[in-house]
Amino acid sequence: MNTQLRPEITAEVTDGVCRHHQMSCLTELRLGNVRRLDVLALGAKGELWAVEVKSSVADFKTDQKWESYVEYCDRLFFAVPMDFPKELIPKSAGLIVADRFEAAILRMPEEQKLSAARRKKLLISFGQTAAGRLGNTIGDNVFMP
Repeated sequence: MNTQLRPEITAEVTDGVCRHHQMSCLTELRLGNVRRLDVLALGAKGELWAVEVKSSVADFKTDQKWESYVEYCDRLFFAVPMDFPKELIPKSAGLIVADRFEAAILRMPEEQKLSAARRKKLLISFGQTAAGRLGNTIGDNVFMP
């Protein structure tokens, strides 16, 4: 039985996701639709993946805002701990299992390519947010649709 608290599990799954592959990640992003995304990952070719971290079944069942992230990414994933019942995750979304050290993609979702204009705006916002966090000079209200 896992005795960790939900915030600890979320932090560990998020850490594993951010260590995975060759993608740069920003966490806890406030989007233009007022939602907060757990992880936005940027790949070498400019692909954007949204990752919604779920620490438990209760967390998954009480939070159904994930469909609002689709307009901000090419692929949408759920990231869950290793012991999460994977059959709960919608088939339209990707599935990542993770702990604090690593992550594995169990299911790759279909790509829903962003328009060129949307991608450009999001890539600029990604860079501005990352630079702002590095310099501790700006907030997270950069990501606009």
